[in-house]
Amino acid sequence: MNPDVESPELGELRALLNAERVRLGVHIRKMNSPGSPVYDYWENVVPAALILFSSFGATAFIHFYVGAVVLGLGCWWWLAKVQPKVKDGVFHRTAELVLNNEMQFQLLWSRGILTLYAKLPDGAERVATRRDDWREFVRSLRSEVTP
Repeated sequence: MNPDVESPELGELRALLNAERVRLGVHIRKMNSPGSPVYDYWENVVPAALILFSSFGATAFIHFYVGAVVLGLGCWWWLAKVQPKVKDGVFHRTAELVLNNEMQFQLLWSRGILTLYAKLPDGAERVATRRDDWREFVRSLRSEVTP
């Protein structure tokens, strides 16, 4: 396959995603790891380091209990405020990467990082994972989704 030529299935998949007839799934943990093409060091390490150093500082300069409270509040802040933004960022960066480059899509599909989900007009649900051919999934939706 020529890397400069896009298959019609990828264009069709983009159209189905834009029409919200298909949903793309991304394995966030695998993509938010060092070595991933969408991993952002700063959004993962800096907030955790800020929490830890603040807790250590509060423990050293004020009191152990204040450090424990700072650590507890920092963990809450991380889980409630930072982590959802990290997940969204990883998803959007991954979706942009794979929908603009078919070779990346195929590579991440073969590693089990991507999945496709469609709910058909008759209520049936279809899912494609690494074991399935994503191109065949898109072609099969062509006949089932369009009238």
